[in-house]
Amino acid sequence: MLLATSSLACFSQHPILTTKYTADPAPMVYKDTVYLYTTHDEDNADGFMMKDWLLYTSTDMVNWTDHGVVASLKSFAWTKMDNGAWAEQVVARNGKFYMYCPIHGNGIGVLVSDSPYGPFVDPINKPLVWQKENWNDIDPTVFIDDDGQAYMYWGNPDPYYVKLNKDMISYSGEIHKVARPAHYQEGPWFYKRAGKYYLAYASTCCPEGIGYAMSDSPTGPWTFKNYIMSPTDKSRGNHPGIMDYKGKSYVFGLNYDLMHAHGIMEHHERRSVSVAEMHYRKDGTIEEVPYWTKEGVAQIGHLNPYKRVEAETMAWSKGVKTEKINNCVAVNDIHNGDYIMLKGVNFGKGAKSISINAAPLNGGTVEIRIDNINGKSLGTCKIAGEENKWSNYIAGMTNISGVHDLYLVFKGDADKQLFKLDYWQMKKR
Repeated sequence: MLLATSSLACFSQHPILTTKYTADPAPMVYKDTVYLYTTHDEDNADGFMMKDWLLYTSTDMVNWTDHGVVASLKSFAWTKMDNGAWAEQVVARNGKFYMYCPIHGNGIGVLVSDSPYGPFVDPINKPLVWQKENWNDIDPTVFIDDDGQAYMYWGNPDPYYVKLNKDMISYSGEIHKVARPAHYQEGPWFYKRAGKYYLAYASTCCPEGIGYAMSDSPTGPWTFKNYIMSPTDKSRGNHPGIMDYKGKSYVFGLNYDLMHAHGIMEHHERRSVSVAEMHYRKDGTIEEVPYWTKEGVAQIGHLNPYKRVEAETMAWSKGVKTEKINNCVAVNDIHNGDYIMLKGVNFGKGAKSISINAAPLNGGTVEIRIDNINGKSLGTCKIAGEENKWSNYIAGMTNISGVHDLYLVFKGDADKQLFKLDYWQMKKR
């Protein structure tokens, strides 16, 4: 059970994803939704133990829905690696979605899908890039310029780039080695804003900060400007993903805060993703962002509880995990005292009842509370019945109006798994 310590109940929300260890955030905005692709550190990882790539989505920047594994090392038939699924990026073009995946020591592969949710398949059955004389081919980042030309940068300890063809699964010309910007380490993130090109990257290992360089050309030369986030002893690694969304700019990165919240203070590669709002000056340079704040970012809009809400949607949690069941993600590993928290739920004029789709194991209850884990109780939903049979369970609710944080608190026999959750929905008064 990943989140097992009671101290997590009062741990401030630095990381935005809590049911798994995640790293190397790669955000993509598509049709009003943020698609956040991440790598995945295994729960028992000491060094890097990374086998697959995950997807999370959000429309408010604080409540994130877990879509599980969207690709893995097994997606590439040409490699037999069982570790090395390092930092990826997904870009959209002409109705298709292209995922660029490094396989440490085996180059960079590419997968394609008709949907941002996958399934992603290998269209070329070989590496897109593989400089076999070194192990530098990691951390690809892809950007499509205004003229339609696509570029892929990557590399540690030196950056490289190629010009991708319009098919996005091949390239033309040579692999170009780029003069290393000051403090460049790895994890480049390439993008353009207001006519200027940016190359953000993990810098100055170790600890790593997030540095950035700018250029008037997509191929450089690159001039180091400053740190987006300075190196700090609070963390060991970092890795940027940058986007604009609903009029604001954001930088994603990684830390070890979730592992530390579990009481594990010795170093392991069990990382967690965080996000901060980022601001540009008039000349295009970036104001430095402090280390990930306890408050996180401001919520954009509110969550509607009167539409179906997937149980794996959450801003924070304790104890629970997620798994794919028949291609759908559900919440599992639920024990007494665990909970799920959602930020900024708009109850409007009040909710009459809640319906929870669940499958009993040993059975238990869901307490519906607001504002904190011991906050006002709106009702209790009992989950009991035939083991592993999915059913809707309904409970009445005390009237509450306005916007509140929502806690689903799970109670039952100690040390036993209580039930699994698929989704929930409230009914208006």
